[in-house]
Amino acid sequence: PARSPLADNGAALFKRGRLVHRLLQALPDVPPAGREAAARRYLALAVHDLGREEQESILAETLAVLERSDFVPLFGPDSKAEVPLVAVLGERAISGQIDRLVVLPDRVLIVDYKTLRPSPRTPEDTPLAYLRQLAAYRAAIAAIYPGRGIEAALLWTEGPALMAIPGALLDLHAPEARGRAAGNANTTP
Repeated sequence: PARSPLADNGAALFKRGRLVHRLLQALPDVPPAGREAAARRYLALAVHDLGREEQESILAETLAVLERSDFVPLFGPDSKAEVPLVAVLGERAISGQIDRLVVLPDRVLIVDYKTLRPSPRTPEDTPLAYLRQLAAYRAAIAAIYPGRGIEAALLWTEGPALMAIPGALLDLHAPEARGRAAGNANTTP
């Protein structure tokens, strides 16, 4: 199951994911020829307390994402990294950070990076927490960009693989849908 990075053992358990996220945030702004050297310098910082093997593994995983030609639009000039998001959806307040947001004239793509191993094979096998997260982000972004299609995907860094999450699946986990289901469960006929 997916675990929260806020858990008691989160510091050690999620270090790899935090480092991959940080590299995917910063490296797209570095010219491609300098990315590997910049990533090596960052991963070698004593504060990360990484062995050589760990550094190489994280470097390879991150560069594999950035070097995939079909992922280029995710990291291009129409994209933004680590976009903070605060919204009120129905009676729920949400706060989060979108790993990558790609804003195009006709649509908006929300991408969340995941380092879970092994990654799920299908959207339906995706941990519920991830589906709820994307559904909430999608609902909030739809209010900001009315009239544009809102697409959501998970970028599994192992592989790497980009998994589009169907809108119908996200609709089942949208904050207002969960509120209605909870309200219906508490009513008596």
